[in-house]
Amino acid sequence: MPLTLHGYWRSGAAYRTRIALNLKGLAYEQRGIDLRTGAQRSDDFLRLNPQGMVPALEADGVVLTQSPAILEWLEETHPEPPLLPSGANDRAQVRAMAALIGCDIHPLNNLRVGKALREGFGADQAAVDAWAARWITSGFMALEALVTRHGAGWSFGDRPTLADCYLVPQLYSARRFNVPLEAFPRLLAVEATANAHPAVAAAHPDGQPDAD
Repeated sequence: MPLTLHGYWRSGAAYRTRIALNLKGLAYEQRGIDLRTGAQRSDDFLRLNPQGMVPALEADGVVLTQSPAILEWLEETHPEPPLLPSGANDRAQVRAMAALIGCDIHPLNNLRVGKALREGFGADQAAVDAWAARWITSGFMALEALVTRHGAGWSFGDRPTLADCYLVPQLYSARRFNVPLEAFPRLLAVEATANAHPAVAAAHPDGQPDAD
């Protein structure tokens, strides 16, 4: 099944999708959508994804959007290696950790929110950074506690899960907003483990074909 990932090299949602694809060992073509130039609003891309957001994954004639749905689809269609634990309770914990980032942190500091703060409210970069730090820090405080409770080298247990697909890009984003991370040693330890994994390292924004 040929896979084509439409994304933007620095998008956290596209980054987490690349990590999952790589962990599953799947080959895919990449097509860059430069969010800075408005390529996501082009007629061609809107025909692919009417929401005009990345990522979008083309798979055997079907277009999948929204990274949580894409990652769940990958888990269902390519179950090995699994990115969710076997037990229902453990699976719910991993999904909750992923949602903490995907629902409560990431949407508040993505590119379009930063643009709205600048254009609609006159925020300068320091104000945008402070806005992002507010939500990243509070979310990371909760996640640090959860990783302390459930992690054993990775965010949950001793192997990669969907939670790590979300965590690594969010830490990358936190640094872009100059968020201090010293208070989160467990998260940083998981990040170091993850970045040493070839599949995660290959997903890093700097190594993508559309990177600056």
